[in-house]
Amino acid sequence: MFKIRGLSLLVLLLPASIQLGLAQSSPVHDGPSPAISETRMNCEAAPREDILGVLCSPPIFPEEDDALAAEVFLAKITLHLPSGTALRVALDERTRVDHPGEMVHGKIVDSVYAFDQPVIPAGSIVIGRVTSIAPVSGVKRALAYANGDFSPFHQYEVTFETLTLPDGKIFPIKTTVSTGTAEVVHLVSNPDTAKQKSVAGRASDTAKQEAKGKIQEAKDQAHETWSEVTAPGRMDRIKKFLLAQSPYRHQYMEPGTRFVADLDAPLDFGETMRTGEELAAVGGAPQPDTTLKARLAAEVSSETATYGTVVTAILTEPLYSPTHQLLLPADSRLIGKVVQAKPAQKLHRNGELRVVFERIETSEEAVQALSQLQAQAEHAPATSQSMAGNLEGLEVARSAHIKLDEEGGARTTDSKTRYLSTGLAILLAAAAAHPDAEHGTVDPGGDPGVRTAAGGSGFRLTGALLSFAVKSTPVSMAFGAYGASASVYSNFLSRGHDVVLPKDTPLEIGFGKPHPTPAAQPKSP
Repeated sequence: MFKIRGLSLLVLLLPASIQLGLAQSSPVHDGPSPAISETRMNCEAAPREDILGVLCSPPIFPEEDDALAAEVFLAKITLHLPSGTALRVALDERTRVDHPGEMVHGKIVDSVYAFDQPVIPAGSIVIGRVTSIAPVSGVKRALAYANGDFSPFHQYEVTFETLTLPDGKIFPIKTTVSTGTAEVVHLVSNPDTAKQKSVAGRASDTAKQEAKGKIQEAKDQAHETWSEVTAPGRMDRIKKFLLAQSPYRHQYMEPGTRFVADLDAPLDFGETMRTGEELAAVGGAPQPDTTLKARLAAEVSSETATYGTVVTAILTEPLYSPTHQLLLPADSRLIGKVVQAKPAQKLHRNGELRVVFERIETSEEAVQALSQLQAQAEHAPATSQSMAGNLEGLEVARSAHIKLDEEGGARTTDSKTRYLSTGLAILLAAAAAHPDAEHGTVDPGGDPGVRTAAGGSGFRLTGALLSFAVKSTPVSMAFGAYGASASVYSNFLSRGHDVVLPKDTPLEIGFGKPHPTPAAQPKSP
């Protein structure tokens, strides 16, 4: 038994004796031994048998330290929508405008973002009511009756009070709602370039979708499909036009009618955390020819604007780089100015307006997040940068008759039928002035069809009925002359239409790098 214990003790002490002998035989150094230093510097090399494995440590590079530190830095971001945030709503049910309190039901058209997250996805349900219906003035009613309209439409106001998200969460809201727009058109400055960019920009869009996730991509696709279904088609517009010619009809808000509801009180959606690496590119310059989606912060009109008038737009969607890094969070501001403003003038000369954008300022939430990171690190990304941006697209009411030229300038246009309608009114007035009695016919009042058409040219249904019933040449001539003169004045002599871009107008702004400032040339002696 004693022999076995002795052998066990000898086996345990043998490694320590070997290490002690090696240490005594080696020269004395002030620092670590060369073997130990070499092993610490190069862990990928095969370790020597006389070196303990615990002494081997991986190489350390300053770049990796910085990246690791950036990942550790955290910034707390509040997800909230401030007062004045615009919610674009489209009605999905037909609603009669009859009395205050009538329920109004609609859906959010475009997702609303807080920083980089869609806190109100497209398709969210909003419910409101009609708050007031204004009476029709006596003058407007008399003119409507003269034109054969015995049920002139009332001006009304709507408010939205409840917001329901797709996950079932319900938020009470207070809003100020703009006048409803029955038909909205999307204008582009250069359709050919837009098609090319739509193809070339698929990679960027894909990157954005990947950054937002597959769930949000599915929601966006559902929103696009829903917009196509609810958008009024050509047949719907024809039906509405025919209904508008009826002398008596009920007033409705049709499905697809667009409203812009501005929040009167902020909405809170909690908080989120972002690492320094996730915010490292915030404030960076987007790629050239990138399209930024924004909305106007205030109305701009060719009637009141002058050269240099400041124009501010608010980014409605975050912008990502091709590498999926956040560049510009939502609510970043685009600052520009008016470079051309031509008000409408007499002889039906229409107004013109052109705006360029010169600077991008990151949102307040981004500035606060970057300040948190700056307190932890020694650097902070830029929060403002120069740009050269033009209007590439916008959404306006069809009734505004606005067009965009290739340089992004906006101007109003006239109806293509104004020459035809004015010429027809003049022909009817001339025909009414030459009754059939001059040609030996028996009807002294002239042809009934000519009389009716001439009366309708002046006072629509009322004039047509009166002119047909009275059978009087002077009455037909008066109605025809009034219709012809009114058509000539309204289409050729009156003041033209100004370009008016209302508050919260959706914009598409093309980003470009600012032109370099030429260096000052030295003066010759």
